[in-house]
Amino acid sequence: MEESSSNVLSSEKPGKMKRTKKRSKGKEEEQEEQVFNFNKPADEGDDDDLSDSEDSVYSGLEDSGSDSEEGEEEEEEEESHGDDGEDEDDAEGEQSQQLQTEVKKKGSEGEEEKKADEYEHDSSDEEDIRNTVGNIPMEWYKDFPHIGYDLDGKKIYKPIRNKDELDDFLDKMENPDYWRTVHDKQTESDIVLSDEQVELVKRLQRGQFGDVNFNEYQPSVEFFSNEVMLHPVTNRPADKRSFIPSLTEKEKVSKLVHAIKMGWIKPRRVEDDSRGRYYDLWATEDSSILAQHKMHLPAPKIPLPGHQESYNPPPEYLFTDEERTLWEQQDPSDRKLPFVPKKFSSLRQVPAFPRFIHERFERCLDLYLCPRQRKMRVNVNPEDLIPKLPKPKDLQPFPTTQSLVYRGHSSLVRSISVSPSGQWLASGSDDGSVRFWEVCSSRCMKTVQVGGAVKSIAWNPNPSVCLIAVALDTVVLILSPSLADKQVVLASERLLAGQQEEEPSEGAGPVWSEAEGEELNQGIRLKIQHPKAIHQVAWHAKGDYLASVMPDHSSHLQVFIHQLSRRRSQNPFRKNKGLVQCVSFHPVRPYFFVATQRSVRIYNLVKQEMTKKLQANSKWISSMAVHPGGDHVICGSYDCRLSWFDLDLSTKPYKMLRHHKKAVRGVAYHRSYPLFASASDDGSVIVCHGTVYNDLLQNPLIVPVKVLRGHVITHDLGVLDVTFHPTQPWIFSSGADATIRLFT
Repeated sequence: MEESSSNVLSSEKPGKMKRTKKRSKGKEEEQEEQVFNFNKPADEGDDDDLSDSEDSVYSGLEDSGSDSEEGEEEEEEEESHGDDGEDEDDAEGEQSQQLQTEVKKKGSEGEEEKKADEYEHDSSDEEDIRNTVGNIPMEWYKDFPHIGYDLDGKKIYKPIRNKDELDDFLDKMENPDYWRTVHDKQTESDIVLSDEQVELVKRLQRGQFGDVNFNEYQPSVEFFSNEVMLHPVTNRPADKRSFIPSLTEKEKVSKLVHAIKMGWIKPRRVEDDSRGRYYDLWATEDSSILAQHKMHLPAPKIPLPGHQESYNPPPEYLFTDEERTLWEQQDPSDRKLPFVPKKFSSLRQVPAFPRFIHERFERCLDLYLCPRQRKMRVNVNPEDLIPKLPKPKDLQPFPTTQSLVYRGHSSLVRSISVSPSGQWLASGSDDGSVRFWEVCSSRCMKTVQVGGAVKSIAWNPNPSVCLIAVALDTVVLILSPSLADKQVVLASERLLAGQQEEEPSEGAGPVWSEAEGEELNQGIRLKIQHPKAIHQVAWHAKGDYLASVMPDHSSHLQVFIHQLSRRRSQNPFRKNKGLVQCVSFHPVRPYFFVATQRSVRIYNLVKQEMTKKLQANSKWISSMAVHPGGDHVICGSYDCRLSWFDLDLSTKPYKMLRHHKKAVRGVAYHRSYPLFASASDDGSVIVCHGTVYNDLLQNPLIVPVKVLRGHVITHDLGVLDVTFHPTQPWIFSSGADATIRLFT
């Protein structure tokens, strides 16, 4: 046996030796290639590597092969040469290597087939879940470097750099697939939707079904039809419980019986229908859900019909012929009844009500158009609402009684003015005369006939001169009444003796001229001829400047300022800013007040610009007066209002007084006392106390103290002008009854 085996092995030796030599040569060449081929990438070698499982399978084959070869070689070494054993070992190693590569190729091909088959018909979305955290808010991971865990339990790290707004904008501009890119919060990656996915999203947005082939209008299968079927839908036998009395029902019935016995539940009484039923129509009106609301306001009820609406009313409710004609002449809204009461002998003869639909429609309008609101009643003491004002006794002195009446004019007295000394009073009337009165005795000292209705009169406020400006028609007259000592009269003459300056004429400007003859003897010194009718004249505090007003919409020549010493006139305004009513100079500063119909403009004469515009909130301003301090203005208006303006506070009135019943004609401030007054067409003069404080944070105190009456209303005109005495708390008023009255 040993000999035969040795022969067999020896016969195999030459082939094995040749194979092992080739194999060893091949191995050496491969090693040389691996050593010297630097350009070959490392990945190529990895492709030929076997997996762990493959190594474990085929390493057993190698080990078993090498063991058997070693045993055979030991036997052969005992009998034959040692070199031949080594050649056989190499040959057998080459055979096992070839077998291994073949198995390896077959195994890799089988694995590829397996992988392809495994995912070919897979429809589950769960297989593609890369982040296994589940359906949780991804904000929980905002403070961690990772965003979840993959299928192997390893952390999925966030991308190193997130896109900022600039990157996003550039991507939006440059990337054509930006509009179809969706950000996946679970993996922090951007996914580009395919055309099929975009089409699916569009279909869902349009409210269509996701499946294109789904027919939403396919006929439904009717399980129950109108045809009677032979066999029932279900033929299940009845339950046992349907034959046994219910225990729960028995328990409920026993409880109800016990409650009835104890008197907790009273059984329904059988109502007797023999008496007849009476229904309250309005009982269930407020039983709606809205009526249960706490703030619900029920609609007011319609008044129930009275005797007038009866088909057989008592005779005193029927109209007479006079009442019927009066009812027909009245406006429908003024009628007491919307219908004429009629009498019928029986109910059968009553026709249909002709205003039925109209009345129902009006009721519907009342229900949904008339607002109903719940007013929370506040318990307030009425005395608390009255402002705490000081008593008039504490605010004396002020004029209270009529002392003197100056009679002599034959027509209404439009304007009065008191001399700076307070000794003389000048008045101008529509009878064409200017009268000078002594204040204390009411004696007329002098009468000057000017030949026209006097619209305005103003005494020069400078005590060193004695001059009066009188406005009538289109002329302003400068009078020197000579009611003062010689020094004052001479100073007045010197002021009027100034030479007229040669100026380029501004078209239709005022013309200065001196009085002559009889006018000179009466005291008229100068005439200033104007292009239009004059309504008012006003002096500057220093007595050299005089302003005249000519209201006219069509022209900008409404105000002229005249200088007596140089005999020159100028128009301060280039444009027409509205219909000028009256003007006034500021008592201290170089400001000029111009009152138009709706507003008062204040101009700075030095800078030649408008500094403020006061909104009077009245329809038509009639008169204006400036406080001696210069920071307050009062305006009277034809719509019965008096507005007090605080120039430091606002351009809107600080106080609106509506004490008069008719148009306010004149307003005035006292020079030294905290008093102001207003005269109205209702025949009254209202004197008010108006304290102006030096503290700018404290508002003026305005208290009405006295209503003075005495003038008789003539031709719907009452008191036309009012002015205070310069030193005493006295007031003068002139009226349409051709009298002047002094109240002290």
